[in-house]
Amino acid sequence: MQIDCFGLAMTAASPEAARHYDEALRAYLGFRRDTGHHLKQALAADDGLFMGHCIKGYFFKLMALPALEAKALQCAGRAREFAKVVSARECEHLAALEAWCAGDMIGCTTRWEGILVDHPRDVLALRLAHFCHFYSGDSAAMRDSVARVLPAWEAGEPGAGFVHGMYAFGLGECGDYAAALDMGESAVQGNPGDIWAVHAVAHVHEMTEARGAGIAWLKSTEEGWSGCNGFANHVWWHRALHHFEREQYDEVVALYDARFRAEPSEDYLDISNAAAMLWRLERIGVGAGGRWEELADEAEKRTDDHLLVFADLHFAIALAAAGRFDALDALIESMRAAGAGRRTTQEQLAARVGATLARAVGAGYQGDFDLALRLMLPLRYQVRAIGGSHAQRDIFSLMLIDAALNNANFALARALLHERTALKPNSPRAWKLLAQALEGEGKAKDAGMARRRADALLGA
Repeated sequence: MQIDCFGLAMTAASPEAARHYDEALRAYLGFRRDTGHHLKQALAADDGLFMGHCIKGYFFKLMALPALEAKALQCAGRAREFAKVVSARECEHLAALEAWCAGDMIGCTTRWEGILVDHPRDVLALRLAHFCHFYSGDSAAMRDSVARVLPAWEAGEPGAGFVHGMYAFGLGECGDYAAALDMGESAVQGNPGDIWAVHAVAHVHEMTEARGAGIAWLKSTEEGWSGCNGFANHVWWHRALHHFEREQYDEVVALYDARFRAEPSEDYLDISNAAAMLWRLERIGVGAGGRWEELADEAEKRTDDHLLVFADLHFAIALAAAGRFDALDALIESMRAAGAGRRTTQEQLAARVGATLARAVGAGYQGDFDLALRLMLPLRYQVRAIGGSHAQRDIFSLMLIDAALNNANFALARALLHERTALKPNSPRAWKLLAQALEGEGKAKDAGMARRRADALLGA
């Protein structure tokens, strides 16, 4: 047995193998590009490194690519060869990996949470549970999972900042913005390269509509996180959201082309970032050029994925926007077929929410806004189950408003926009949409007041 960098006993043939594993784990927590390099070194030093095979399988699963599913299962099989000589904690990691390979996101998360009860310093279990709570839309579980282990981590010790960054994100998604800001900023101060903590603070600025502060925060921290892996693209997307709300559309397009979609990528988060931003730009009259086609090319390869319904729905947006309705129909039918089997957690979600919401996306792009409304309205409080953050899921709230306006259902649009302006009182875009709804109802005076509110916010 060796002792890893966080004080946990692990089975390894040599200190060298354990050291390389530690570096791979730290690299993963920091979203570093050299994560795979260190893992290769660990397995080269000890081909039977149990946790090395487990974490390799986890990495394949995190990518949410069907082509890597068999590789993840192979990693589980390789780890299974050594299961008789490892600790109970390590065996639980294998059980979690096998559950995840079977598509049971509830089962694997339960395993990780069980590990954390007895081993609160197992930061790998913590980070993976954080991921699955996130893609279950369970903000409270994401927050509380970290809260349960906080006493085991002293402020300032190596690794504690990663834990505090996770807690900051959970706090922010639960609406405790002041505590999230304090925790996230402290984590970044201790480790400027902690992009998840940077991201947690970015979410606070987004949710509190602190546009200037949000842009300044991302600019001031950029040196620390810009060299991280592809997750940096998502942080650039957050900055673009601030510029979008300020109606600085040239800056948004520049960030799209030079930063978060600078190169074609099959990564589901990259595609989701791009689709969500192009949809917003399209609604205010900024042409997408050929950008939808590039996204649709990637999405058309993924119509049978269903590893994350969150990703499926963004594929649906790209296909519909590019006018590839046959491919969209294939995606929807595939989601329905997967949902009928209901074998995995995400297939069950596809049946409950995903296929219907994808159909609503297509209806909107085909001009059938009445159908889009009828499909989306009953689901508006179930969309959370697809996971992602409040900021990421906001596109579906905007789609519902867009469908109501385009269907001339101005009373519904006005009601939805009163709801939105109550949550986002400093959003010029929300006030402009409200003015549009009020004008549709013939309430010119109220519409004028809403437009003046938007203008005042933009001029502030």
